[in-house]
Amino acid sequence: MTSLRSYLTWLAVAVLLTLGAIWAIGWAKDHPEHFPGARFELAHPRGWATHRKLVGFAADDAACFAAFDRAKAGYLRRPVVGRGICRASQRMILTGDRLVPTMRPANVAPGCAVTAAMALWTRDVVQPAARKYFGQKVVELENLGSYNCRKIAGQGAQSEHSTANAIDISAFILADGTRISLVNDWKDEDVRSEFLHAVRDGSCGLFSTVLSPDHNAAHATHFHLDMAKRAFGRTVCR
Repeated sequence: MTSLRSYLTWLAVAVLLTLGAIWAIGWAKDHPEHFPGARFELAHPRGWATHRKLVGFAADDAACFAAFDRAKAGYLRRPVVGRGICRASQRMILTGDRLVPTMRPANVAPGCAVTAAMALWTRDVVQPAARKYFGQKVVELENLGSYNCRKIAGQGAQSEHSTANAIDISAFILADGTRISLVNDWKDEDVRSEFLHAVRDGSCGLFSTVLSPDHNAAHATHFHLDMAKRAFGRTVCR
């Protein structure tokens, strides 16, 4: 009797584990955004593995551009510039505003990994905040550039701008023409400031680095956003 009881107990455990495994496999299939090994798609919601996948794109040109191809997103791939630690091979310009608002200046060409992150940022952070605070969408993003072979100001480390793995955003233009800039509106205690702070906070964890006017005077005019690779997937948001 004892042997039978033990057998039935282990059988029940085995059945439960099997059912659990089947459920987990089905759940993983339905939620690829949470699993590093699942292929990234621009249409996927943000998940536990999203940041890791985006960071991986910075070192995998083919995989990154393939994600835009699968999404049927029009883009122009720009020529490789620089060499060594300043070689930028992923520079691209989106040809429409379906994924990211029109960029001003339009010739800025951030790397593919940053552009992919900006697509999710636009969908999940910028446009929801614009609708919440202004009841309309952002149609243009003013920027201060992407590629710039240089060190981080005051440090010896190379900037992510050196490989176009970063973008500096200085202002947001709404559908009605309203311009919201960091240099003018960050510190004001009004809806524009609330919008900018909401965008900054929502960017944390999606990008590897988010630097705002709260960080230092060098960022008083813009958000610095990049997809730097750090140990343990660590991110910085200031």
